Amino acid sequence: MASKKQRAVRPLDAALTRLQALAMRAVQPHRMAREVDIIVAEWRAAEEYDTVRERLGELHELLAAGVADAEEQVSYVDAEEPAAAKQAQATLAALVATLGAVQRAAEAPEAAAA
Repeated sequence: MASKKQRAVRPLDAALTRLQALAMRAVQPHRMAREVDIIVAEWRAAEEYDTVRERLGELHELLAAGVADAEEQVSYVDAEEPAAAKQAQATLAALVATLGAVQRAAEAPEAAAA
């Protein structure tokens, strides 16, 4: 049986995996935003400006879709289930903070100066 070569994980996929792992642990929104800052700093240290800008655009699109989905899910949560409502709101808040951090990173002066 021939061994299969492992494909390198795309940096965007690795970032999404990191963010998803944090979201599943229900971390605070500010921690999600800080993780985005760390990821973007890693990208900027290793990649060309255009590559980082493109990657931030992709990440923004994916997170915007996630926020829209989370908003819809929040609307479906039964108000008589306080734990479920609290979890849905926490997830939404984390996604909104993450999206905001990506937006700020895309607009940051160091992004334009690179």
